[in-house]
Amino acid sequence: MIRLLAFLIVVFALGLGFAWLADRPGDMVVTFNGYQYQVSLMVAAVAVVAVVAAVMILWWLLKSLWNSPYTISRYFRVRRRDRGYQALSTGMIAAGAGDGALARKKTKEAAKLIRSDQEPLIHLLEAQASLLEGDHEGARQKFESMLDDPEMRLLGLRGLYLEAERLGDRNAARHYAGRAAVMAPQLAWAAESTLEELTARSDWDGALKLVDAQKSTRQIERDAANRRRAVLLTAKAQALADIDPAAARTAAIEANKLRPDFAPAAVAAAAALFKQNDVRKGSKILEAAWKAEPHPEVAELYTHARPGDAVLDRLNRAKKLQEMKKNHAESSMTVARAALDAQDYSTARREAEAAIRMDRREGAYLLLADIEEAETGDQGKVRQLLSRAVRAPRDPAWVADGVVSERWAPVSPITGRLDAFEWRAPMERLGQLIDSHDDVPTSAAPVIEALAKPTSEKRPVEVIDDAGPDTFAGKDAERHEDHVRPITAAAFAAVPSDAEGVEPAEELARLPDDPGVDPDEEAEKSPRRFRLF
Repeated sequence: MIRLLAFLIVVFALGLGFAWLADRPGDMVVTFNGYQYQVSLMVAAVAVVAVVAAVMILWWLLKSLWNSPYTISRYFRVRRRDRGYQALSTGMIAAGAGDGALARKKTKEAAKLIRSDQEPLIHLLEAQASLLEGDHEGARQKFESMLDDPEMRLLGLRGLYLEAERLGDRNAARHYAGRAAVMAPQLAWAAESTLEELTARSDWDGALKLVDAQKSTRQIERDAANRRRAVLLTAKAQALADIDPAAARTAAIEANKLRPDFAPAAVAAAAALFKQNDVRKGSKILEAAWKAEPHPEVAELYTHARPGDAVLDRLNRAKKLQEMKKNHAESSMTVARAALDAQDYSTARREAEAAIRMDRREGAYLLLADIEEAETGDQGKVRQLLSRAVRAPRDPAWVADGVVSERWAPVSPITGRLDAFEWRAPMERLGQLIDSHDDVPTSAAPVIEALAKPTSEKRPVEVIDDAGPDTFAGKDAERHEDHVRPITAAAFAAVPSDAEGVEPAEELARLPDDPGVDPDEEAEKSPRRFRLF
């Protein structure tokens, strides 16, 4: 565009010049070799312009003839290069589509048309073709040759890393990833693998530096970086708790500031502060974590903040936690445990039953069984509660990649992934309690109808003649406490005197050493659940 504008300006200037000369007539006299030439000024100007144009055209022709060999060779070289890049593009598309034969063909064609030192993508296409053909050894050799080229070094490390992952050699894979992470910390695959290696050998300082590098290169978001730093600092605090309490305290407090709702960080920070007799600050950290999300480890450390406290003092601290988070199952269970230690059985029973109403789970029934054994020693009720605990959903625990752990850990023991553990209920055993009051049928009509049918081959029921109404009332009251009312006194009264009984059924509540109820057997026995004893 600029060249066209400049050309138009020159033409316009020449036109103005010729118009100016035409308006001013005159002659030009030239004397040369004894001759005198006289022409008009316009003719002289045209002649000068024509001579200049002729000289320029002659110069262009001579230059073109002089450069013609180079021009011809460059034409063929450009044509050859275009064909090579076309073959390279087709080969890359074929490799991406999984066509190994076409990728190998285009690799050879591109290598003939383009020099590999001028276009590094030929090495990549050749390695991809080898992988598609199953020649992994040839692909590894090609990737290793890329390490000598600074431009291709990261690509070679990436290929060797993937090959090591395919072979299951995690040490080699982490080695290649570590080299790549040093050269380019912004590479996600290299940084993640190096982070796993550092955490596997408990190099928390190195892992923290790598996370800071990821944050500075904006590879991960700020919130994700803070979360990782909190996990690493918590792990560092746990490792230094007995070796360097001061460093452990610094790391734990920083982790708690980054994630105040992270229970392991709060527990580590509070434990470090309690060791230095700073109970007030440690308690505030635990209270903030409890308000965010109640956790049993937080409650355990909070109630035992002072080792010399009496059981009533611990009960009062548990009630303080309950006031901070009302109508929560974990709050009720915390108070129930403290009340059981203080032998306040009425409070313990009330809070344990409240916890069951809010969240029916295994730990609540086990706690209620402990309370029942400590208060009354009624082994029948204890066994009943234990049987319910066996069938109840499990309590929340630290779960990562299918592994259930009693304690939090920074990395998964299966995959080595950082921050893999989550506080949730394991999925191995879920379901409703079969002994709950809501699951019991309210109508006794099917029971009466079944009892009214005579059975010829059964012995008579003698218990009905001997048992009085008080006996049945006592049994009914006892069953009502267990939230199961299979048979009422009215049902017995409706039984004809000449009716024959059915064979006795097994006990609904199993002994504590029983492995549990088989779901298939329970499904088969459910139609005959209510029987006369």
